Amino acid sequence: MVMVATDRLVVTGSPRTEGADHDHVRTLAEAEAVLPPITVHRRTLRVIDGLHRLRAAILRGQPEIAVRFFDGEPEDAFILSVAANTTHGLPLSWADRLAAARRIVGSHPEWSDRAIARLSGVSAKKVAEVREECAGTEGPNAVRVGSDGRARPVNSARGRELASRLIRDNPAASLRQIARLAGISPATVADVRDRLRQGTDPVPMKLRSGDVEPKAGERRSSPRESAPLRRSRPVSQLHPVFETLCKDPSLRFSDTGRLVLRLFDSCSAAAREWQRIVDNVPTHCRGPVAELLSSYGEMCHDLALELGTERDLASRRAV
Repeated sequence: MVMVATDRLVVTGSPRTEGADHDHVRTLAEAEAVLPPITVHRRTLRVIDGLHRLRAAILRGQPEIAVRFFDGEPEDAFILSVAANTTHGLPLSWADRLAAARRIVGSHPEWSDRAIARLSGVSAKKVAEVREECAGTEGPNAVRVGSDGRARPVNSARGRELASRLIRDNPAASLRQIARLAGISPATVADVRDRLRQGTDPVPMKLRSGDVEPKAGERRSSPRESAPLRRSRPVSQLHPVFETLCKDPSLRFSDTGRLVLRLFDSCSAAAREWQRIVDNVPTHCRGPVAELLSSYGEMCHDLALELGTERDLASRRAV
């Protein structure tokens, strides 16, 4: 942290298209508390986070302000600015968030709709609309990077074809192994495997004709993709199922079984204390907690698909 002269700092290029909120600046200036450091792009001296604090310092007559520097590209600085202003301080307006989403779609077209939505504070459906307005037709090899850092194809036809060959060559391979090699999701691999068993084309006709994967809010799901996750009863009625599993000796007296039971015990506790968790997780922890829940939820989704596939295979062998 260093002290920098306030008249050296640049405030153009902020995601706040209307500039600073004067009432908020006055409130900060009149408060007796020391203003926290602002974040500044080192190369350009452009303010990334702390526009209102800078204006308040100037209103107080302070010649300098505490600064933390960010070293990176200007577009990365803008993204950091958007992220900072959607999680704390005075929130960005709807117009500001929409403008930020439009700019990020232009600078990072490979990012997924959900990743941009989470960053800019708009819905994934709105990002998809912005992308359609701003971008041309994407090529057959186009990919997008999600919030988890994974690159996935916009059109999964090629990945499905590769997955079908891998499944034929190694039928015992897991969904996650095939997904990693083919560059598609385990859910898509499960759908490909079902289509091969049924003797149908692993690539749906709409993908063959060049259509991209469904956009946010328009997702199509195959029976294989939705079946393992479809709940036949509310979460509140799942406890008897858990109790039955707890009495099963094959789970109680094996390391893997006890691991599974501990997993479900944690899930059961989370279901019982849902509102307590929502109400009491500290604000500064909510982002990381949400990220972990989302990532572990995806992992559980894949595991459910894997177990469902193995169950179907066992049923077929029994017949």
